[in-house]
Amino acid sequence: MLLIPAIDLKDGHCVRLKQGEMDAATVFSEDPRAMARHWVEQGARRLHLVDLNGAFAGKPKNEAAIKSILEEVGDEIPVQLGGGIRDLDTIERYLDAGLTYVIIGTAAVKNPGFLHDACSAFAGHIIVGLDAKDGKVAVDGWSKLTGHDVVDLAKKFEDYGVEGVIYTDIGRDGMLSGVNIEATVKLAQALRIPVIASGGIATLTDVEALCAVESEGVAGAITGRAIYEGTLDFGAAQARADALNGAA
Repeated sequence: MLLIPAIDLKDGHCVRLKQGEMDAATVFSEDPRAMARHWVEQGARRLHLVDLNGAFAGKPKNEAAIKSILEEVGDEIPVQLGGGIRDLDTIERYLDAGLTYVIIGTAAVKNPGFLHDACSAFAGHIIVGLDAKDGKVAVDGWSKLTGHDVVDLAKKFEDYGVEGVIYTDIGRDGMLSGVNIEATVKLAQALRIPVIASGGIATLTDVEALCAVESEGVAGAITGRAIYEGTLDFGAAQARADALNGAA
């Protein structure tokens, strides 16, 4: 089980939101580069970046901060990024800068052809981010709920060649209310590609619950507020996950 620290970027700072509300942002660090180094030193084997301004604007807005993080740790561990990625030129620019995975969310739902083109042009580097509530996919920074069933859409995108799916239960994200294990497992069982859980991790108990379903296809989990507010010790959690699943 890969635990992935989240670095959410707003106006060049490292923040966390509650349920995607930009007005409910808590600033945790003025120095995202130093924060990235901190998580690597704590044992992170991948980082998850979100350009929050970009997600709302529909184009990159925190590129300087993202590139500084890639300069700091991009040679050591894979880094994945989502938020405001809407064209192939942006993907190419980020990959050239050292990014490993590009996460396409809203654009994948609204413009499946773009996702298909991205998978063809950058095979092995595209992850789709599906945010859902009650099994239905949300878009535009979670502000709009669509009629799309999350499992049906994920299967379609799997056929396009995406590398994996990040599944966020938007009712739980940033709320420290536990992971929606049932919905995450249901999605993972329907797919051949890995599913990464996101939203709701609060304590070591949540990590242990995810480890128990790793064999169903839940390959990792993104954690944010819990590791910043201290309800979860990242290093201890990754060590526990490794011990439970026999990884060194």
